[in-house]
Formats: sequence, structure tokens, C-alpha cells
Amino acid sequence: MSTPQLTALDQPLLQRAEFGDLQLPNRVVTAPATRARATNAGLAPTDLHAAYYSQRAGAGLVITEGTWVSERAIGFANVPGIYSEEQVDGWRRVTDAVHVLGGRIILQLWHTGAAAHPDLLGGALPIGPSAVNPHEMSFTPNGFKETVTPRAMTAADIADTVAEYAAAAANARRAGFDGVEIHAIGPYLIPQFLNPRLNRRDDAYGGDAAGRRRLLLDLVDAVAVPWDGRCVGVRVSPYWNVGDLFADDEPTLAEYDALVSALNQHPVAYLHVRGRDVAQPGAAPDLDAIARYRQRFHGPLIANNGFDRASGNAVIRAGIADAVSFATHFIANPDLVTRFALGRELTAGDHDTYYTGGVRGYLDYPLSDWGDGSR
Repeated sequence: MSTPQLTALDQPLLQRAEFGDLQLPNRVVTAPATRARATNAGLAPTDLHAAYYSQRAGAGLVITEGTWVSERAIGFANVPGIYSEEQVDGWRRVTDAVHVLGGRIILQLWHTGAAAHPDLLGGALPIGPSAVNPHEMSFTPNGFKETVTPRAMTAADIADTVAEYAAAAANARRAGFDGVEIHAIGPYLIPQFLNPRLNRRDDAYGGDAAGRRRLLLDLVDAVAVPWDGRCVGVRVSPYWNVGDLFADDEPTLAEYDALVSALNQHPVAYLHVRGRDVAQPGAAPDLDAIARYRQRFHGPLIANNGFDRASGNAVIRAGIADAVSFATHFIANPDLVTRFALGRELTAGDHDTYYTGGVRGYLDYPLSDWGDGSR
């Protein structure tokens, strides 16, 4: 006896949702994915970016790759910014294309902090919460290089950074985006401030858990101003444990508990949680890891990391998440929503072309092969 296939109406992923001011036709979200295609001197989006994001406009919500809030935020080669008029104009072409196709698109705001490299900063030292090398690898024009000991940020540096985020958020609105998301995952600037191994400050932005989370809360408030207190998401990674300076131990998770609870007192439209890494390819994600923060955040929640169609439907059906974001699946399957709806197989991505520039591995993934149309 054959197993009946799920129809579109049977799948929570394909049901409508409200995310504050945004009306989503489905709950399949494109997760931010760095693709290193801004190979021009101005780090401006091009027609390649417009084509890439418009191919994925069928998602309930498109969240762009992390985008530099200023020149000193740069920490990865060939990633676009949102701090110049050339960049605003380039992103406007992207948002126009997505909107013409009926999509909704959010810009993610990124600063790498101490995880950058002098080769990307005109020879200047990167900045971080304290003068502690995060021991990461930074993708430079000459390939990956080890990070160096950064310059500890002064109070003026922090104030300037908050202003840069606010200006970037205003630029995003002028460029036609439907909102912004603050990149606070991985080993980058905001998680550096949250991490007591990297943040050894004794001022208002360090010293204890409340001080370490102050930068993120200040950024939320500043970024929300150009958006009239709406349309600002935050992406966090409580379970990040790569390298010897980031841990997902209970003290760390407890600090994230307090951080997520504190976000309820600030203008956050949604929370985007990167869950634990799956034990092996194809293994089911740890839904309890996401549920921990569902219990603490009062607004819409997007789950991320290791989900497929079955587990994505399951996490929404269980009431743990309101939507699910997909990075690698969307890279190789621009028609991912259609494939989920009709039960089509997914194409695997080519990791060797993730950061190589150009069309190959960026715009040439095919739509689902319908064969003779019998399935």
C-alpha cells in the first residue's frame, strides 16, 4: 500500500503567516547566505544579485546575505555593503525585481568585528570588544587568512558603530527593503561582545552579562528608528561552539535566555534562531533547542539549521516555530517552495562555487526536472 503524499494544504510550511507588518504567503524563508558575488570595487550589488534574489522570490520571506554597515565592518571579500549611494542604488534594483514578482525582502546587517583581517581594511587593525584574537579564518582577496589581535573599541568606536547601523538601516529603507535583520550569529562582532572570553571590558558594555548584551540592545533600538519601531528582526546562535573561544555550555545558554527575554522589551519584529548543528547529514534537528527560546520570546520565531521539508513541517506543527529558514537548500533549489509543495526531490549544492564569483553555482541551478509530467 503506497504512502499518500502530503498536499500543499497539509503542510504547515505552506500556510500563510503574519510577521508584524509583513504578510507571508508561506513559511519557507531564505536564510542569509554569503555568496561573494560583489566583485566590483564599490562592493555594490549587481544584476547578478537582482537575478539571484528574484529567482527565490517565491519564498514567504527573502533574507539577504549579510551586508556591511560600513567600510570598517568588512571581514569577507566580495560581500556587498549598504553604506554608499552606489550600493543603495544596486540594492534598489534587487528589491524592485523581488517586489515585481510578489516577494518580500529583508536586508541583513553585518559587522565582523575582530573576525576581520587587515588585508580587508586597508592595513588597519580590525576592532573588537577587547584586544583578544578570536582565532578565526577571514576570507581575504588572497584566500583565507588567520585573524590577528584586534584593537579594543573605545567608547567613541561603539557610539560610531551604533550610528553606522542606524544609517545602514535608513539606507535599507531607501533601497526599498521591507525590513532589516541584525546579524548576531557566529564569531562576529555582536557575539564577540556577548562572549566573556572575548569581551573583557569593565565599562557599560562588559563586566557582566547585562553589560555584554547592551550593544545588541542599543543596536536594536537604533536600527528601529528609521523603521518607525517596526520590521526589525534579530538572528542569534546560542549553540555556536566552533573553535576554542565559543561554547554552548549551560552558562552561555543561560545568558542567551536572559538576552532573548530582554529583546521582548525592545522593538523586535521576529527572532531568528540558529539551532544546534545536526549530528550527521540527514539527522533530525534538535527541536528542544529551538523550543527553549520559543518559551522566552513573545513574537514570531524563525527556526534554522539542518531542517528539511519533514522537520520544517514538524517544528511548525508543534508550535515551536512560526517559520523555517533554509540556506543550502535555497542555494541549489531556487524553486524550493514549489518542490516542497509537490514533493519533488532537492538538488544538492556545489560547495566549490559558493564564493567563486560569477554565474556558475549562483544562477545556473535548474528548476525541478518535470520529466514527462507524470509526477
